[in-house]
Amino acid sequence: MSLTIGVDIGGTKVGGGLVDEDGNVLATSRRPTPADDTSGVIQAVKEVVDELRAGREVEAVGIGAAGWISSDRSTVMLAPNLSWKDEPLRDKVAAAIDLPVVVENDANVAIWGEHKYGAAKRHRSSVLYTIGTGVGGGIVVKDNLLRGTNGVAAEIGHIRSVMPGGRECGCGRTGCLEQYASGRALTRAAQEGAAEHPEKAAVLLKLAGGDPESITGRQVTEAARQGDEVALGAFDFIGFYLGNSAADMVNLIDPGVILIAGGVVDAGDLLLDPIRKHYKEALASRDRIPVAEVRAAELGSKAGVIGASDLARHREIVP
Repeated sequence: MSLTIGVDIGGTKVGGGLVDEDGNVLATSRRPTPADDTSGVIQAVKEVVDELRAGREVEAVGIGAAGWISSDRSTVMLAPNLSWKDEPLRDKVAAAIDLPVVVENDANVAIWGEHKYGAAKRHRSSVLYTIGTGVGGGIVVKDNLLRGTNGVAAEIGHIRSVMPGGRECGCGRTGCLEQYASGRALTRAAQEGAAEHPEKAAVLLKLAGGDPESITGRQVTEAARQGDEVALGAFDFIGFYLGNSAADMVNLIDPGVILIAGGVVDAGDLLLDPIRKHYKEALASRDRIPVAEVRAAELGSKAGVIGASDLARHREIVP
């Protein structure tokens, strides 16, 4: 049985999984992420790998990391959440664990996991939106990850056509999708709505102790489930931008499915329904032409580990 390990390096934890060739996660391990200490991150990865491979023969390790990864899948060119710049992560980890290593962007490994074993496995082309604090993206076209010349394609969250000249983004531009369709954008929309129309935010304000600025994302979801008008409006707000962005993806690459993942997708149809509504409206002129279904991703937090492990398994012919 072929075994590889997938590792997900996040801002707060390093999580790993031992995965077989059928995409089954056989064991898991995790360590806290020492975000301001590169050597500490390498050590955390080593500890996770050592724990997972104890008594087993492992072929290789795949790593998913938030940031811009070089085209040869070796260097983290920039990872703001980890304060990394031109970090030779592949070589450092390989030296520490004495195994072949592949490094890839976290959203790319997630879409690859869904493509091989999850909600996109019946489609040759697909798009994934990861909706969390920011907006990440991964694209597969004809069974190949869309990576571009420098390995940094599919940064959907930083496409700025949604609002040119709009809110300032952490990437240095203005009007990026991330500023209007992320978990942070959801919370901001609810805070602003509750401050402007408190009479329509009774449930939301009760949950937040009466202070609009104290509203959290979890409270927005809970209030929306109870029918709070402002909370529902916040979901419709980000749904508008996500639905229109998804329609742009249809016009650009004609995917078989568009997947929504990340922490905010836990809201279920509160998020998916407005996305689908605005997506359908944006594509109204294409009502006689088949278009991709918008649906939730299936693998959840395991997608990155599974995708990274599969890229490591097929590292010699990795797409």
